[in-house]
Amino acid sequence: MILVTGGAGFIGANFVLDWLAHGDEAVLNLDALTYAGNLQTLAGLEGDVRHRFVHGDICDRALLDRLLAEHRPRAIVHFAAESHVDRSIHGPAAFVRTNVEGTFTLLEAARQHWATLTGAEREGFRFLHISTDEVYGSLGPNDAQFVETRAYEPNSPYSASKAASDHLVRAWHHTYGLPVLTTNCSNNYGPYQFPEKLIPLMIVNALAGKPLPIYGDGLNVRDWLYVTDHCSAIREVLARGRPGETYNVGGWNEKTNLDIVHTICGLLDELRPDAAGSYRRLVTHVTDRPGHDRRYAIDARKIERELGWRPAETFETGIRKTVQWYLEHAGWVANVQSGAYRDWVARNYAGREGLQ
Repeated sequence: MILVTGGAGFIGANFVLDWLAHGDEAVLNLDALTYAGNLQTLAGLEGDVRHRFVHGDICDRALLDRLLAEHRPRAIVHFAAESHVDRSIHGPAAFVRTNVEGTFTLLEAARQHWATLTGAEREGFRFLHISTDEVYGSLGPNDAQFVETRAYEPNSPYSASKAASDHLVRAWHHTYGLPVLTTNCSNNYGPYQFPEKLIPLMIVNALAGKPLPIYGDGLNVRDWLYVTDHCSAIREVLARGRPGETYNVGGWNEKTNLDIVHTICGLLDELRPDAAGSYRRLVTHVTDRPGHDRRYAIDARKIERELGWRPAETFETGIRKTVQWYLEHAGWVANVQSGAYRDWVARNYAGREGLQ
């Protein structure tokens, strides 16, 4: 059995589904079910004895100790995190609590659990920490891509909290010997993503005839990674990664935000044409967010060199699959767009007047 934290969130739930699609090893899934956690994503696993869900918080040490003692997982895959930059600007305290305090609590519980193991169980135990490229800071247009040894320069409360968690994971390996692994991934996209993030927000807004808000000039660059490619990378790192090592996971797809939105509009024009005209008419430039990093770009050669992993999807194939998924799952989207979500969108975009 493996323990997955945050397994009802976007990447975590996709990982749980992917893991069980590729084998029969059971998953103990721990999630606090905050606004972005959605058990509906895992509805297909109802009645599957390989999946056990526990509603709980990674800051709850007593719960962690009980679960580890009862189930004795051979690995912990740690997704649980607050992950949205705009939310971190409005309310950083939750990010420090979950990403820093929560990771610390989980590390301590894992260390105690690991100390009880012997022989092959102790040798094979792994703590895999899922992190982000945002910890590395911002790149200029001609700067080299992020490598694993790049100095950390986090610029938002979110990335600072993830950087802190990365440092804790590293320290628990070097101080206590805990066999940890860290992955730093680029922007994920794909099915089941909560519609506060760029790609699902643009799809959902376009279909509703609402403005497509793009921060500033729209030329901020991100590397885009299809979520099932990320899942396959995590499986490889867990199976064969070297304890104490960090692996950058990227899609080799640098795109500006404006390119992303125009691509989505083009696909919707093809797949769900609007009698009012191209969805591009809805693009609206709004006031930029504070401290908006200009460019992220992942150098993923280490994971390819050591583990043989490369993404299977191009951006063109992945984004088409993503748009089609949202068109086919309007019910899932409607169910996650609760009053709390609508209040958040209104608060985040309030006062960001349209720019010419």
